[in-house]
Amino acid sequence: MRTILVAITVLTIAVTGSSQTEDDRVAVKQAALDYVEAVYNVNPAQAERSVHPELVKRGFFVKRGEATYSPHSMTFSELLELTKTYNAKGTLSKDAPKEILIFDVSDQTASVKVTAIWGIDYMHLAKYDGKWKIINILWQSPPRKR
Repeated sequence: MRTILVAITVLTIAVTGSSQTEDDRVAVKQAALDYVEAVYNVNPAQAERSVHPELVKRGFFVKRGEATYSPHSMTFSELLELTKTYNAKGTLSKDAPKEILIFDVSDQTASVKVTAIWGIDYMHLAKYDGKWKIINILWQSPPRKR
């Protein structure tokens, strides 16, 4: 019986991420939110606050008139340029999606899913000098209806 209790305790600690703090979870969520809102609100400074300069963003989208996904990549600089133009005319709906699902937060790394108007972003974040920054993004445009 004691062996089972020890095993359950170890498993519980592993699953819940014993080294995360509530402050870290809040900061990770805020970094993801800053990323989405930077694009929605035409605010490059907000993106700079949450995205690491060595960002690697790769993904897939379906071009108009095509049936298959095409690959696309983006650098930090390209993301900042996008934030200046994506919603420059203010045409996005105020209720455009910005759902954030935190998968895991450890003491140095985190994994998050963001659903936004452009699709789904799977992000890796890391803590640099005490601040959570998005370093990797794998994304795709909204899934096609089957």
